[in-house]
Amino acid sequence: MSSASKEPQLSEQELRIAANQYGNELKAIASKIGELELQLDEHNLVIKTMSPMPEERKCFRLINGVMVERTVREVLPALKTNKEGISKTIEQLTTQYRSKDKEFSEFQQKNHIRIASA
Repeated sequence: MSSASKEPQLSEQELRIAANQYGNELKAIASKIGELELQLDEHNLVIKTMSPMPEERKCFRLINGVMVERTVREVLPALKTNKEGISKTIEQLTTQYRSKDKEFSEFQQKNHIRIASA
């Protein structure tokens, strides 16, 4: 027996549900990537704005919903660290998206599924 014959055939409804799940997962990942890219742009703008300022200058930062007074010297390194973390997360999510998209394509080919355009 070949491995293909060992696998149970999915019904049309099960295939539709699985395809919808793949689509929803891809949309969720893409949405999160978009959200993080907006945060990354905001971080870049704030870093660009604060970089030429004197390190002793007061600034305010929102931490867990509480506005706290800090100096540029204290805030700028934290912003740069956060920016790096966001960038790494975007890279990981992009890799995850590509992997899930490839998996979905293989699923479509294996089950002879074509997604109809709206």
